[in-house]
Parts: sequence; C-alpha cells; structure tokens
Amino acid sequence: MLAETICSAVSAAGLGIAVVTAYRRRFLAAARIAAYSLVPVGLVMTGVVEWLTGIVFNPTVWIGFGLLGLSWLILFTTRAVERRSPGGSGKPEKKQAKAGASPDAVAPAASKPSLGTAAAPPRRDRPAATPEDDFSDIEAILKKHGI
Repeated sequence: MLAETICSAVSAAGLGIAVVTAYRRRFLAAARIAAYSLVPVGLVMTGVVEWLTGIVFNPTVWIGFGLLGLSWLILFTTRAVERRSPGGSGKPEKKQAKAGASPDAVAPAASKPSLGTAAAPPRRDRPAATPEDDFSDIEAILKKHGI
C-alpha cells in the first residue's frame, strides 16, 4: 500500500513538472516528462509493484537467489579448473606446431622468394649469420622509409 502511494505521488509530481515545462513552451520536453511520469502509475495498475514488493520482502526468494548464485559460482569454477588441468576434459590436447618443423609452413603474408629459403639447409661455403647480418634487412627497410 505504501509503495502504491509513493508511485502515485511521484507520478503527480512528474505531471506537475510537465505542466510547468509546457507553460514555458518547451512542448517536446513536457511530453517526455509526462510520459516518464505515467510509468509508475502504470506499474501500480498492472500489479508489477505488488509483485516486486512481494519478492523483495520475502526471505525465501532471497535464499533462492543465493542458491542460484552459488550454483553459478560452482559451475564456472569447475569449468575453469577443467580448462587448466592437462587431461581434465577427455579431449585430446592441442599441440603447438614448432616453427619451421615442416617445409610447407609459411607465414600468411610471405612472398615467393621466402618459400624456398625456410626449409633450405645452411650452406657450408659461407659462415653462419651474425647478429649484424640478421638486422641488415630491417635496417634497409627502416632507411627506405626514412626512419
């Protein structure tokens, strides 16, 4: 009964504000305020307010919400633990492919010249690449762009 009275008072105050707003010739804003102020009375007339007050003040409902939350917590905790354990789900594990393990492994944006060099064995007639040689192509790209 108290909730219905409060909703009616809020609606009456909202309609009063809408009238004052319309008097100031702001009709669009007044119409919006009137629409919002009619919502609480509509909720009272449909019985939603009585239903909500019955839920809020009923301890059995809150125990039910607590049990739902507990079941949700247990469910997602067990799923997280199952994902972290190596053989928990019974599904075969995904093995990461080693880089360069197969000669067909190519980067998606690789150009044709790089296709043959990835699987080619190192040549014995020249020495192993030094770190300076590894960065020479990067330096060339940076110089090309003026960096």
